[in-house]
Amino acid sequence: MSRADKLLVLCLSFIVGIFLGLFVSLSLLMALLILSLFLISVFWKRRMIVFAGFCLLALMGGIWRYQAADVSFKNNVLGKYLDSQVVVYGFIDQEPEAGLSSQKISLKVEKINEETVGSLGKILVSSRKYPRYQYGDRIIIKGLLEKPSEDIDGFNYRNFLKKEGVYGVMGFPEIELIGKDSGNFLIKTLVSFKDKFQENAARFISPPQRGLLEALVFGEESNISKDLKEKFNLTGTRHIAAVSGMNITIIASLILAFALSLELWRQQAFYLSLILLLVYILMIGAPASAVRAGIMAFLLLLAQHLGRASSVGNAIVLSAVFMLLVNPFLLTLDIGFQLSFLAILGLVYLQPLISLAFRKIPDFKFFPLKSVLGATLAAQVFTLPVLIYNFGYVSLVSPLANILIVPLLAPLTILISFFGLAAVFFAPLAYLLSWIAWFCLSYIIWVIEWFSRVPFASFSFKIPLILFLSFYILLGTVVWRLNRKYNQPAFLR
Repeated sequence: MSRADKLLVLCLSFIVGIFLGLFVSLSLLMALLILSLFLISVFWKRRMIVFAGFCLLALMGGIWRYQAADVSFKNNVLGKYLDSQVVVYGFIDQEPEAGLSSQKISLKVEKINEETVGSLGKILVSSRKYPRYQYGDRIIIKGLLEKPSEDIDGFNYRNFLKKEGVYGVMGFPEIELIGKDSGNFLIKTLVSFKDKFQENAARFISPPQRGLLEALVFGEESNISKDLKEKFNLTGTRHIAAVSGMNITIIASLILAFALSLELWRQQAFYLSLILLLVYILMIGAPASAVRAGIMAFLLLLAQHLGRASSVGNAIVLSAVFMLLVNPFLLTLDIGFQLSFLAILGLVYLQPLISLAFRKIPDFKFFPLKSVLGATLAAQVFTLPVLIYNFGYVSLVSPLANILIVPLLAPLTILISFFGLAAVFFAPLAYLLSWIAWFCLSYIIWVIEWFSRVPFASFSFKIPLILFLSFYILLGTVVWRLNRKYNQPAFLR
């Protein structure tokens, strides 16, 4: 086993440990520590046994990191103020999320009832839509601090907020603005540009196309009707209405494929794709989820540029380890992180196999059909169990609906990026681009509405955790064996 393979196995052991941190007790953790030290010290001349001992240490490192973060979260000073009236001082650390009649404010708490918290905790505040608050505003709020609900229509809202470091929620408290410009200057500039983008886009594109544009680019669904959201669910295309890691990963792959189809040199196509990816992430305000997905997408572009998917695959897993070191809750509580990680593994390890199966499908000069189909199917195969496990339904029309929509996402994202810049700086060009964008958005809505009318388009289907894990063990084994058989980059070589 090479050094690269050993590093990969150690990284995977740490990631598995993060997952097991949910279940492993302190006594079992100590038993694993004793076993690993025994293997390393007694069998120090047998390399594989010693390596197994270090894998156990990496596993325990993941367990310890998750449980340490969980204990820290539970013992945060904000916890003792839950379900009580409080006075909170802090600043708004993200752009407030506007709804139809309210806004949600993420507040980084500095003091609560005169007790200093520093930057260790956040609370989520629901307030009236007006007056509008902005990123970096410093405010004082007075009201009831509550524990987030654990179940909202089957959705664990408490866990969703936990991964963001949010300890409590407040509903419509008294708010007093006491200062501005407390945030990061770069983020404030990006958020300001994003606001101008949305404001100007509203002048050129009307609903429901405008709602889909905002969802595609910014992940904001407030202007999408409840009926259309349900159709997204029925057709298995809900992921396109979010700035998800899966979307960014697929888009990055398709941008490179389209750039190569324009007969650019590989190096030119790589740098163009990288620039477009960076512009897109900055344009949407560089949220943490998009930055994480952007890092993985960059590694994917690098893999395709260098033609060394297996070695860059190791770098992808290593980058996931660093992200989990910073926030171990991402693995179990952040569906976006799961989709991003699995989608990129599918593109690195499964897409080459699908391309072999599709070798008779032609690639047109300005439309790399084989690459588009391979990327779409590879990402879907690797992410489908996560979607089923978390949302509890299977869409029978999802593969075909996604094949008809996903290939359009990369050029549409580029088009919308240029449209957004033009809407801010040069209105005549924005008017022209808005018609093209409107047509593409209308096509996506038409596909979703047509497939949603297909009888038995979807059905409820819950899978237990053991079946969920078994699928990925089986999938990993099959992909590994097929890669070895056809001499493709393998997971473990």
